Amino acid sequence: MDIPSIPTKALETLLQDALSRDTVTARRTHLLKILLHERYLSREQLIVRLEGQLGKGCFGKGAWEDTFYRDMRTVKKALQAAGYRLKYSRKADRLGYYIHQQPAISDELAEILAHSVAEVDPAQIHIWQSMPPAERFRLGRSITDAARKAVVYWQQSLNPSGEMKP
Repeated sequence: MDIPSIPTKALETLLQDALSRDTVTARRTHLLKILLHERYLSREQLIVRLEGQLGKGCFGKGAWEDTFYRDMRTVKKALQAAGYRLKYSRKADRLGYYIHQQPAISDELAEILAHSVAEVDPAQIHIWQSMPPAERFRLGRSITDAARKAVVYWQQSLNPSGEMKP
């Protein structure tokens, strides 16, 4: 008996269900997505990005280093199955995990960045450059604090119980 292949949309639905229920699957899926868009990221950079998406403690309370490396081994296998090779560079100018023979950022991310740069107002840049460093720092810190509070509010509104969900 020949078993038919599972349609992509059905697999996506099953994956979304797994992501909502299983932190390990969520971590590994987010790691894979990050690495498909950005290269030369260190363990610390990947962990910060994951904790930003999944919350602090997404690696568990103990042995987080072992957890990270198990996740990376699984992500490496997934990339190999798709025809990619995950490697690690120790070069000072390009330190971290990368996908062999791929640009530093994905075409999709490059396009997003190009559109973002096109939206920059030269007059605003001139104002920013004329500000004293302390004022720029204060303004940057204020923006960062506001963004952090907005993210916390958004996460709490999605999950009022406080339980970590991807």
